[in-house]
Amino acid sequence: MSEGASRCPHGLCDGSGFLYEEETNTARPCRCRAQRISRARARSLSAVIPRRFRDAAWDRKPVVDIEPTTVRGVRTFAEHVGERLDDGDGLRFTGDIGTGKTTLAMLVSKAALEAGRSVAIYSVPRLLTTIRTTFNDDSAHSHAELLDKLAAVDLLHLDDLGAENSTPWVLEELYSIVNTRYEEKRSMVVTTNLEDEALAAQIGQRTVSRLAEMCWDVPVYGHDGRKHFDAA
Repeated sequence: MSEGASRCPHGLCDGSGFLYEEETNTARPCRCRAQRISRARARSLSAVIPRRFRDAAWDRKPVVDIEPTTVRGVRTFAEHVGERLDDGDGLRFTGDIGTGKTTLAMLVSKAALEAGRSVAIYSVPRLLTTIRTTFNDDSAHSHAELLDKLAAVDLLHLDDLGAENSTPWVLEELYSIVNTRYEEKRSMVVTTNLEDEALAAQIGQRTVSRLAEMCWDVPVYGHDGRKHFDAA
């Protein structure tokens, strides 16, 4: 195995991304080649599961308090995440604050990372801040380079869509990201507290329309399970 190579997730090549034919002394790309290229392009993106969600599991709170049919559907998606990403399928978690949407989304992203796929994880406000920094003179990446990386990653996970301040620039940036992934049939996992009408008012009808076609809608409703300080 060559230096820096990793194990082929399909068990086909030696980790180089190529299959060698000794009889003809030729090489052809392995099935894992495209995934390796995607991971290389995504190295500067945020692919780290936040500390709060690193111990998230299907058999722990808040997941065990979520409607079982919803959990089964998301878990099936996660268990077949490679196929779902190859097909460009995504998930959009919609519902009240504190009901476990982000935890379910993180479990899907964890499954994708464990399957050797490239993942970028951002809250939408943080992503927009990252995009703004590309206009700084000392930025490591240009605006176009960052958008290309966001377009190439196997799974783009956007948390808290609709929480950002809406401006014409924000609308165009979000539409550009979503539309490019829509055209390239690349998967997204999105969480939002807003229903379609309110979300469209915040991020634009064009973007919501694309997401509706790209992602299966996963409603997650219930009480706010986060801890609150009781002054009494």
